[in-house]
Amino acid sequence: MTTRIASCRCGQLKATVTGEPVRMSVCHCLNCKKRSGSAFAAQARWPAEQVTVEGHSKSFDKAGDSGNVATFHFCPECGSDVFYLIDGKFEGLVAIPLGAFDDPFFFKPEYSVYEGRKYDWLEITGEGIEHFD
Repeated sequence: MTTRIASCRCGQLKATVTGEPVRMSVCHCLNCKKRSGSAFAAQARWPAEQVTVEGHSKSFDKAGDSGNVATFHFCPECGSDVFYLIDGKFEGLVAIPLGAFDDPFFFKPEYSVYEGRKYDWLEITGEGIEHFD
């Protein structure tokens, strides 16, 4: 079984996942842009029982463009987001930003969401990717 490790920049907060993610996506909503500090955010999700967290985190709740509230867990030392939980449709899943993984090269998005807010100069391409406004 595949095991992957995500961590903050200082290494104090870690999330270890087993198995394959149930969803991999990129998001262009305003909240994800601010959270990632980039043009979009990329994340993968696993069932909570496949995720083990080590270390201490602080959390921040934020309603997204969908209206669902996400609880973001970040390292209180270095400030890096390591994982987050979303109520509603994705309850029971743990989302981990792609950039938090020690080896992020497994990622291929299946979904690109909130494309109505995607920058005009950006294209998300690849076979089998579903696109949503």
